[in-house]
Amino acid sequence: MMQSLKSRALAGVAGASLALVAGALFAVTGAQAQDKKPIVIGFSQSLTGALSPNGKQALLGMEIWKDQTNKAGGLLGRQVELKYYDDKSEPSEVPGIYTKLLDVDKADLVVSGYATNEIAPAMPVVIRKGKTFISLFGLDVNDKFKYPKYFSILPTGPDTKGSFTKGFFEVAMAQNPKPKTVALTMADAEFSQNACEGARANAKKAGLKVVYDKAYPPPPKTTDFAPIVRAIKAENPDLVVVCAYPLDSVGMVLAANEIGLNPKMFGGALVGLQATFFKDKLKGKMNGIVNYETWVPDEKQMYKGTKDFFVEYQSRAKAAGVDPLGYYLGGWGYAQLQVLGDAIKSAKSIEDDKVAAALKKDKFETVMGPIKFGAKGEWAEGRMFTVQYHDIPADAGLETWRGMSYQTVLEPNNLETGKVIYPYEKAHK
Repeated sequence: MMQSLKSRALAGVAGASLALVAGALFAVTGAQAQDKKPIVIGFSQSLTGALSPNGKQALLGMEIWKDQTNKAGGLLGRQVELKYYDDKSEPSEVPGIYTKLLDVDKADLVVSGYATNEIAPAMPVVIRKGKTFISLFGLDVNDKFKYPKYFSILPTGPDTKGSFTKGFFEVAMAQNPKPKTVALTMADAEFSQNACEGARANAKKAGLKVVYDKAYPPPPKTTDFAPIVRAIKAENPDLVVVCAYPLDSVGMVLAANEIGLNPKMFGGALVGLQATFFKDKLKGKMNGIVNYETWVPDEKQMYKGTKDFFVEYQSRAKAAGVDPLGYYLGGWGYAQLQVLGDAIKSAKSIEDDKVAAALKKDKFETVMGPIKFGAKGEWAEGRMFTVQYHDIPADAGLETWRGMSYQTVLEPNNLETGKVIYPYEKAHK
């Protein structure tokens, strides 16, 4: 009995000693990791100006990824630091920011901020420096550059330009009688022109007659959208497709409501309507609009870590002064760096060529779903949505936008949650 007690006492001492040694080794290893120079990831972001409601929620998603990564030990035994500057939603600010990030700040890696119009001006700097570049919501940016180290976080798939309105036209042409005419309008800016180029191709494929096709100067040059809407209404088109950024999207919807635009379907590529800030501005004026989406909070779109991410995002959103839900850009900002981090782990390096090779080779599981890159750095397979807004009351608030009660997924077919309300006036009344 005494021998057994002695044995157990010795074992306990030995176990405690091993635990102390292991703890000391862990502390030394952790201290060494902390002592190493951090991996600096640089980017511009729209934190003020017209794009800031989306840019700021993307940034919070990126910050959450950084915090979780560092808490888990960092990347390659090093902590991660995000270095960013406000581009003020002005494309002209972007080249200087990336030059500073690479020449002065000596960022190890760079990614893009939000939006096509801010990504395109960064490309010449990135290409000149030979940097791997993961963009966030850039529509077919690499079509002109054909840069082999470019990768896009945007679920368009190979049909980049057409993907924003493909579902709109497919839904329209499934109606009886089929529509015959379409009006197209767009801002004279990179994203809007790209999206409208795709809309023209989709209209031609559908055999529709284009009765209006005009660009307008983007805000702040255009602030009154009533003349545009009146000109469209005068052509009496069956379908109206608008390709616009947030401020002009809101302006077009308000003008359409004021003037009584009443086609059989209205919408297309209206950026902004996905964000809580703009939903709150428009509320029931959105009813009946058929528009693109990149993700919706439907159970079919909950992947590994998705729910946990949005719980964390929404717990931090108020203090950060950002979109309270984060459904449009919050998750994608996280996924952008999640992909980069996984590629670094796969490459076991932060060298641009090695990271790019991993991005080309691997399939990435993210909180927004699986991503595999294909030609030009776009997705090998697209996953864009077409939704219709409906039954939104005049006093709609956060709880309305939190769920799926106000929107129906129409496309893709395997993820649809209901059928279109057609024509537009039936859902808009």
